[in-house]
Amino acid sequence: MIRDSDKQRPHERLEVWRDAMSLVESIYRITASFPDSERLGLSMQLRRAAVSVPSNIAEGAARRSRPEYLRFLSMARGSLAEISTQHEIARRLGYLTDNATDTDLLDRTFARLNALIRSLGSSPRAVSETPALHESQFSNPESHA
Repeated sequence: MIRDSDKQRPHERLEVWRDAMSLVESIYRITASFPDSERLGLSMQLRRAAVSVPSNIAEGAARRSRPEYLRFLSMARGSLAEISTQHEIARRLGYLTDNATDTDLLDRTFARLNALIRSLGSSPRAVSETPALHESQFSNPESHA
């Protein structure tokens, strides 16, 4: 008998990916209420950064080497930092009310992503400071690629 978890792709089993997907939904909902003048500005920037987070987590999980996986997780973390900054800009401009749910979800996603990066044996800073990581002999145990 095939379990549901056996049908899932590697990234779909990750809680951080699920949180990132919820964050995308949240960002799309809140940016829908932004002024029309922001349709191609801050709204689009927030949406692109939000979509980038689960996309990079998924792409990293599909990679065969740990350094590649960590590189994509580092990019996801950078996109989370963009969202955090852009969310604060939107709040300061009065486009957002103080919504603790959004910031809680953002904080939880950051924490889970950092934990995943640490569990793979590297700090987020070390990953971002070494952009040209060499292929590792260690395969990504989460990858089916």
